[in-house]
Amino acid sequence: MKLVIDANILVGELLRKRGQELLKNPQLILYIAQKALDETNYELKRRLTIIISQGRLDKALETEILTRATELRENYITPVPLSVYAELEIEAKKRIPRDPNDWETVALSLALSADIWTEDQDFFGCGCPTWTTETLLLQMGIE
Repeated sequence: MKLVIDANILVGELLRKRGQELLKNPQLILYIAQKALDETNYELKRRLTIIISQGRLDKALETEILTRATELRENYITPVPLSVYAELEIEAKKRIPRDPNDWETVALSLALSADIWTEDQDFFGCGCPTWTTETLLLQMGIE
């Protein structure tokens, strides 16, 4: 299954054991827009800082988690440069009017004829097939 992964999904799955295994699943061919990848890198560090400040994670594990997350991204998710989907910007922005900042994910989906893996309702109804994690897990037969 060819999917363009949304940044919020990727961050969440990188922080979960189940998600880390799901990202490695050979049934999934995962792509990410360059802007979403940049957002993922920023948001992952931000969320880890919050989790550590709440006492839910030892600071000593932060580097290990970031290293594992980087390895997963590099080995299982293909970043796609803006040049591949830039010409679809206008069309993509028309399809996601509630959050035009996410146009790159929609444009990449259009360029690759791939579905979008997201929980963000702004993508629902954009004309590209979308998958939530729950539905994806059910479809793949994973519990």
